[in-house]
Amino acid sequence: MGQRTYHDPLHGAIRLDHEDPAEALAIDLIDTGPFQRLRRIRQLGPAFLTFHGAESSRFTHSLGVLHLARQALGQLELRDPSLGGHRACLLAAALLHDVGHGPLSHSGEEMYGMRHEGWSGRLIREHPALRDRLEQEQPGLAAEVADLLEHGQHPRAAIAALVSSQLDCDRMDYLLRDSYSTGTRYGQLDLERIQAALTLAPDGSLALHPKGLLAVEHYLVVRHLMYRTVYNHRLNVVCNWLLQRLISVARRLGPRRVWADRTMARWLWEPGGLDLESFLANDDIRTGYHLLRWSEEGDPELADPCRRLLDRQLLRAVDVADLGPAERLELLAEARGLAERAGLLAEGCCGLHQRQSLGYLAYKGGLRLWDGQRLQALEQRSALVRGLTERIEMAWLIHPAEVAEALGQRLALRLAAARSQEAT
Repeated sequence: MGQRTYHDPLHGAIRLDHEDPAEALAIDLIDTGPFQRLRRIRQLGPAFLTFHGAESSRFTHSLGVLHLARQALGQLELRDPSLGGHRACLLAAALLHDVGHGPLSHSGEEMYGMRHEGWSGRLIREHPALRDRLEQEQPGLAAEVADLLEHGQHPRAAIAALVSSQLDCDRMDYLLRDSYSTGTRYGQLDLERIQAALTLAPDGSLALHPKGLLAVEHYLVVRHLMYRTVYNHRLNVVCNWLLQRLISVARRLGPRRVWADRTMARWLWEPGGLDLESFLANDDIRTGYHLLRWSEEGDPELADPCRRLLDRQLLRAVDVADLGPAERLELLAEARGLAERAGLLAEGCCGLHQRQSLGYLAYKGGLRLWDGQRLQALEQRSALVRGLTERIEMAWLIHPAEVAEALGQRLALRLAAARSQEAT
């Protein structure tokens, strides 16, 4: 039957051979409905409102992960040929790792309150098109792939690490792809050098040869910068806050006051009872259509965040990380007071987003160097990596443009007072 070729903007021609059993399995999985649905789910959720090129899909990303996993396994097989016996599992897991994503990817998880790993596992175990083809390939393969994606469990630690670790094929592809689609220049990874450095530690787990240290340091710095400048960009924070807000409002108002088709009604008011059909029926298109309907004919409290997103009339966000927790809450209260005096619904346009960012997690799942004689934790060898283990506090005060000037003055006074207190 020959080959099938996907021309990828990053990796070039991704060729799959029908005569290779594991690749023939991948081709059949690609052609299933659950995987084709990933064409309708944006990789970066609402980030296209900030970075206009961020339009790529989970489908494209998943093919890239498959490609990198196949390359990485080829490298590791040079050290341990027996890993080739798990090729079908690895390629299937790499391909299907995001099949359980809801609308708008990670933003959808926060909006609807769900975990894509759990849904990926469930779809692989229960959806006939996925389960039956995996079982046809090898009895028990569906459960093996599902356990790997849902729990990170596999009899061979190196196989598990290629799918889920601090240097897995998922991360390597999305850093490259997201950098490319957002127009940033951080994600120029040296994939060839990283993959050439992949090796096996004495216990069979994934390790790196020291010759790849600089390339891996660069990879970790890139990941850190991408989180700070793209994934946690202030406008992305605002978009996610608005999305969570509108779903929360729709759920609170209930079906008597909010129009929803049968699928969206299940997602809103019966999320614990979603069946496979209802889950797969929701994607960016259906969710986007509901935002459009709600913006035109919804309750004003629901219509406002929908219009802000659709027309890109976004709220603003100011960095309040230098304030203490109590001061942030006080400033939020002041912002809401200003919004109310401006005739706005304060709860719908003022909020506080706080989280911590960590560039590298040592010890638990940390990377290790192995030169054939000495096994060493990456952070022990690299001062740069040790620096990435420090947590960075992020805090954004979300507010409408109408109160930005007054709020900025109050924030400036608080920051000046804090600096003065530190100086004394």
